[in-house]
Amino acid sequence: MSENPVTVDELAEKADEYLHEASLTPEEYEALKQGVAELTPIFSAEKAYFVLGSYGQPEIRRLQLVKDRLNREPGAYAFLMVDIRSEWTNTYLKFRILADYTDTIVGVAEHSQGGFLVEQGYFTALEEYFTKTHVFKREYDPLDLEMVDTGVTSENPYSGMQTVIFEMLDDGGRLCRWVTEDDLVECVDTL
Repeated sequence: MSENPVTVDELAEKADEYLHEASLTPEEYEALKQGVAELTPIFSAEKAYFVLGSYGQPEIRRLQLVKDRLNREPGAYAFLMVDIRSEWTNTYLKFRILADYTDTIVGVAEHSQGGFLVEQGYFTALEEYFTKTHVFKREYDPLDLEMVDTGVTSENPYSGMQTVIFEMLDDGGRLCRWVTEDDLVECVDTL
């Protein structure tokens, strides 16, 4: 990323822009100041990956697998949103700041139940996020679909909105399909 460290004032400016005519409270500004140190690995990495997906069980384990695999790359720093632990009262602002300063956004999609549906809307609506987004989409055997922990039993565990996003990413060569965890590792290795 950048050779120059990001300052609290630069982050505060972005926060004010994203809050649309609202401004940071003194408490939010203090939290932002404390959060800058925690964001240092993102700013100093040669390649920063923001990994998104469902935090349910067992999905969180697969997010960790993707993160750990990406962190094997020399000069890489991969992280989940929960890894940035500073007190952020506004998760929209937290997502935007993290997405701004990462090189690649990596989504692990398994179904339409929870996960990162809201973030999928952001990264398709905002070109600067969409161009750096890659999604690993889980495919299901019809029999396996009956056993998905989310209770999804239709032939398509994804919403119509997600399907369109997947098609757009696929057209751009940034969608990888997986069935097994070995397939998921292969998706990571192609990044």
